[in-house]
Amino acid sequence: MIELVLTVLFVGFGLIFPWVLALSKRLAVRGEEVFPGRIGWRPMAYSTLAYVLAFNLTFILQELFLVLPKAMVPGLHPTLYHNNHRWVGEAPIADLFQGTGALAILLSGLLFCAVAARRKRPSFLVLWMAFQGLFQSLPQFVVGAITPGQDVGQAYAYLGLGGGKALVALAALAVIPFAGIWLGKRFLATSWEPGQVDSKRTRFGYLLRMAGIPAVAAIPILILFRIPRELIEVLAPPVLVALLGYGWLQLAAFRGGSVAAQGEAPVRLVPLLVAVAALLAIFQLVLRPGIAF
Repeated sequence: MIELVLTVLFVGFGLIFPWVLALSKRLAVRGEEVFPGRIGWRPMAYSTLAYVLAFNLTFILQELFLVLPKAMVPGLHPTLYHNNHRWVGEAPIADLFQGTGALAILLSGLLFCAVAARRKRPSFLVLWMAFQGLFQSLPQFVVGAITPGQDVGQAYAYLGLGGGKALVALAALAVIPFAGIWLGKRFLATSWEPGQVDSKRTRFGYLLRMAGIPAVAAIPILILFRIPRELIEVLAPPVLVALLGYGWLQLAAFRGGSVAAQGEAPVRLVPLLVAVAALLAIFQLVLRPGIAF
């Protein structure tokens, strides 16, 4: 019964509610003046590449911290891959270490949130690292309470949480809106022209162009990092992270108070292109065959 309740809350509140709320708020401000300028394709491409880097760095950090604890257990021999990890041997504590990856990227997300909070002009890479750390990890603490076979679910079982896992799941679900809206406010601070954020309507448009569209545009690129694997495993994480995370992030556009444009238009694409290409080469040439620990 509790699994059904959590499923309804996760889908209804976590995924559907923010989109319905944002749509209703967007319709309510459709009469506001529209920013006459254009953001352009270069800043959007820049944000997309930063998203790709952040997603994959966070994902491999999770897998690394799933592997390292197991590698220290006598009799366990894990292997790290570009889209997963496996191990040979048996030890009960391996179930506990199925939760260390989600914990590691949660801490990573919080760390980058702290960095973003201290910067007057947070970079897109820092913001996307914070976003990925939080929205790749928090849903796992909910899904783990619904599906015992999921990684965090195995850790719950090892710890014998019982009904306590529902409390952890509800806490994670409660944090998601605050995390998304807070990050949305920090994204608005990256704007570089006052007209981009001088009304709720223009803020919505800015977040759509600099966060929403990049999150969707990144998915085809992310597929290149994740193949070969089952189609559901290739597509589900990038799609769900984008839907869940941006669903809440966009609501920052409708918060009260003024927003100051403090950023600079990001246009230097070459360094990010080189970084994405290098990371893809590492994923497919080094990690794809597997690294044994």
